[in-house]
Amino acid sequence: MKIIILGAQGNLGTQFVSCLEADHEVFAFDKNDFDVLNHQALWQAFTDIKPEIVVNCVAFNAVDQAEDKDGYQLALALNRDLPARLAAFALEFNFLLVHYSTDYVFSGTNNKTSFTENNTPNPINKYGESKFLGELEIQKLANKGLAYYIIRTSKLFGPKKEESMAKPSFFDIMIKLSQDKKELTVVHEELSCFTYTPDLAAASSRLMIARPAFGIYHLVNEGPATWYEAANELFRQLKKTVIMRPVRSENLARAARRPKFSVLQNNKLKKMRPYQEALKDYLKTI
Repeated sequence: MKIIILGAQGNLGTQFVSCLEADHEVFAFDKNDFDVLNHQALWQAFTDIKPEIVVNCVAFNAVDQAEDKDGYQLALALNRDLPARLAAFALEFNFLLVHYSTDYVFSGTNNKTSFTENNTPNPINKYGESKFLGELEIQKLANKGLAYYIIRTSKLFGPKKEESMAKPSFFDIMIKLSQDKKELTVVHEELSCFTYTPDLAAASSRLMIARPAFGIYHLVNEGPATWYEAANELFRQLKKTVIMRPVRSENLARAARRPKFSVLQNNKLKKMRPYQEALKDYLKTI
């Protein structure tokens, strides 16, 4: 099959290329190739290639930057307007659209700590709002025959290639900080699921090849954890003693609120392995 991957130099995009290139004709594009917000550039790529599947790994995910006016406008352009345009192109060119969303579309309180694919989103920050609006734009065309999968996921980590444009994951940051600091301050809240990008790419590939019912799916590695709990697991596996001080979210100066609980329940697909096992594999790569 002909498969286009947008955002191919990011963490997830590079894993998709590795996962699919042996069995499919993969066309990998990133911002160095063309501007995804350029309508004509997208149209030309789809006209020339005639893809059967388009995987959108492009996103604005600077959560705090999305709270200011300029940041929010860019978040809307990439997280709402681009998915809307891709959905319209999917109908025009008759391809399957695979798009990624986030656990941050949910608010998460003590009364509601985990979420199914059918729960109604209620974001509490501008980033989550922009991602939810993107979901809605895609779903608007569902009754017109759009073939699509919206895959919600959370807390990505995974190997990076030298040419990758991916930003460091939480685990990358913790490892680097532990080399320079004697004590680390880590949030002991925001319970959700860490997700290993090679596992996510593989599971997503199985989904789009098998073609079950179109709609929303949750894909995360099993085993909810706070940032603090995950950091403890990281240093346990590294056999490294690090002094860590747990803090509440409110103690950090951040522009955006985060959901205290945003565990995604995967009720539709085969569950992915525990994040602890995936982390063990990840540490072998670095």
